[in-house]
Amino acid sequence: MEEKKTILTYAGLKKLEEELENLKVVRRKEVAQKIKEAREQGDLSENAEYDAAKDEQRDIEARIEELEKILKNAEVVVEDEVDLEKINIGCTVTVYDNEFEEEIEFKIVGSTEANSLQGKISNESPVGRALLGRKVGDTVEVETQAGVIEYKVLKIDKSI
Repeated sequence: MEEKKTILTYAGLKKLEEELENLKVVRRKEVAQKIKEAREQGDLSENAEYDAAKDEQRDIEARIEELEKILKNAEVVVEDEVDLEKINIGCTVTVYDNEFEEEIEFKIVGSTEANSLQGKISNESPVGRALLGRKVGDTVEVETQAGVIEYKVLKIDKSI
């Protein structure tokens, strides 16, 4: 079975690469040191520090494996080459919410970069899927858990 491609912006790629480098270079050494110090305390069967350090080591190795898999299957969107005629991954979109009568700005990103608190929505989310391929002036209806939301596309920009 072929691995699913992970779509990333260039900024998202850099962030994941930095996290991977930090885990491999810094965090692995820190945990190895904690394990060494815990071993020096003697009996490992009742050593909470040793167990905690081993758990942390397992978590770090799992995250390293996950990041390597994501990066191996990454497809990077070159934001400078994004077509601003229609909404695509790597765009910043300004929409008008007809119900609440307000403008909202979304940055369309791959699923690994999504962060609603920063206005970054996944291309796989209901809103992201509904907006992809739309043009300025289009009205989009999105089926969400809260019901149907209607947005009018006002502006499509390059992400900064």
